[in-house]
Amino acid sequence: MDALEKIFGKTAQITVLKNLIHHKGESTYLSGIAEETGLSHSSVARVIEPLLEANIVTEKRLGKQIRTFSLNLDNKLTLLVLDFYGDLAKMKV
Repeated sequence: MDALEKIFGKTAQITVLKNLIHHKGESTYLSGIAEETGLSHSSVARVIEPLLEANIVTEKRLGKQIRTFSLNLDNKLTLLVLDFYGDLAKMKV
């Protein structure tokens, strides 16, 4: 359990956010996040929606059914989250 989970709890949304942080600058699929995190596809789809609404994550569609996701590095809130996560990683919480 890392510092972020100690503070906010181990939730599916935190798990997805951490996965996207670890793949900063890359695009990924719902199924890729699900596979890497051990969450179900439906859980990832459910918890990524608030991250999209907050504009922390961006979505790009490839065709009619394929969706890719990545951190929105142009959003100030995303940058604050990344700084916070980085600072927490340096501390022993």
